[in-house]
Amino acid sequence: MGESKQGCLRVDFERRLKLEFHGSKVTSDAGLLAYRELDDAIELTEMAGDIFADSRTGKNGRHGMIGLFRQSVFGRLGGYEDVNDADRLGRDPAMCWIVGGHAIKERAASTSQMGRFETELLATDENLAALTALPGAWIDKVHDRRPPKMIILDMDSSVSPTHGDQDGSAYNGHFGCTCYHPLFLFNQFGDLERCVLRPGNVHSADGWRDVLEPVVARYKDKDLRRYFRGDAAFAAPDIYAFLEAEGFLYAIRLPKNQVLQESIAHLLTRPVGRPPNHVQRYYASFSYQAGSWDRKRRVVAKVEWHPDDLYARVGFIVTNLSRSAERVTWFYNQRGKAEQYIKEGKNAIKWTRLSCRKFRDNAVRLQLHALSYNLANFMRTLALPKELEHWSMTTLREKLVKIGAKVVRHGRYVTFQLAEVAFPRGLFEIILRLIDDLRPRPAPA
Repeated sequence: MGESKQGCLRVDFERRLKLEFHGSKVTSDAGLLAYRELDDAIELTEMAGDIFADSRTGKNGRHGMIGLFRQSVFGRLGGYEDVNDADRLGRDPAMCWIVGGHAIKERAASTSQMGRFETELLATDENLAALTALPGAWIDKVHDRRPPKMIILDMDSSVSPTHGDQDGSAYNGHFGCTCYHPLFLFNQFGDLERCVLRPGNVHSADGWRDVLEPVVARYKDKDLRRYFRGDAAFAAPDIYAFLEAEGFLYAIRLPKNQVLQESIAHLLTRPVGRPPNHVQRYYASFSYQAGSWDRKRRVVAKVEWHPDDLYARVGFIVTNLSRSAERVTWFYNQRGKAEQYIKEGKNAIKWTRLSCRKFRDNAVRLQLHALSYNLANFMRTLALPKELEHWSMTTLREKLVKIGAKVVRHGRYVTFQLAEVAFPRGLFEIILRLIDDLRPRPAPA
């Protein structure tokens, strides 16, 4: 293997092959342009210019807040979960056109510029508060174009392992590691309504008001049926009272106790005779008042007898729904999708990559990951053909985002010659057409 006089690399197994490296002429992330088109149609990242305060002084701010913000969000969307790859991405033609402005003719921001943007500019109290509220503002933009008939909120916590001396890192006995313990609130479409980073040793429901109340307030004046689901960590009377006062219907897992067990004692005796080869399920509904509750509430019980189990599997749900016990249980079980959404955030967006030492800097990065996740989910729920609707975020990144392309510059145009072997032109065209349908149309004259 050698190098020719023209600078091409040659391989010995096939002398007709030449290898050329043109970092500014090719990209491996051409599919990000489709996400930028979706962003433009719904008018998402341009909101950064109105809500973020730019504390920079002087004339050295080559890249505006919107461009830096786009580079942070789209970089994570492409699988670059922190700023370590910013120097290379800054020369990537797809990223330069996504960022816009000076990046088109020169280059996007460097690693040091992105580091200062995320750990200094966005880490101020004002900008962090605006960043935390931005996922909800994006979702409102989507709902303006595709109004939902109901909203179902699922709250759950998760683990983000930490390493070394990171602020807020603590050992969590449930997860068995030193970690952060973020709290997430999703809607039924998989959109992340709001999230917050918390120290690793807090209770799963700690700070629930900071996450839930702003989201509830956004939907308060909208004509929607509103629901909430949560696991046993959120079985607290102050949560019930808040949801009831706000007109939410809820189904929350209730930890079992002796009183609850006695209420369904007739279902906890193994059925007479040889057990069948299938699971036997029984449901019950009754009123119950715990010592810390101000009044009685409805509790639904589900009892399962499995062929190989000696004892029944029992679950309790506290609810203000009026539907049958079986339907309440089915409705509650759908909250398992929130765990799937969290798993996708970990695997596809890498939102557990919180490697800064300062807790506030990691809180900023979690919010940037959340926005990248939402943009990816908007693509999946709003702009994919039916044959691709089952794709996970990881599959979308590998097959849609990671499309190789050669960049050819003409007098007036720049052409991205995408590799059709990676993603068919017909499907890409359908995606662009579906995105175009989301653009606001002028009112008829």
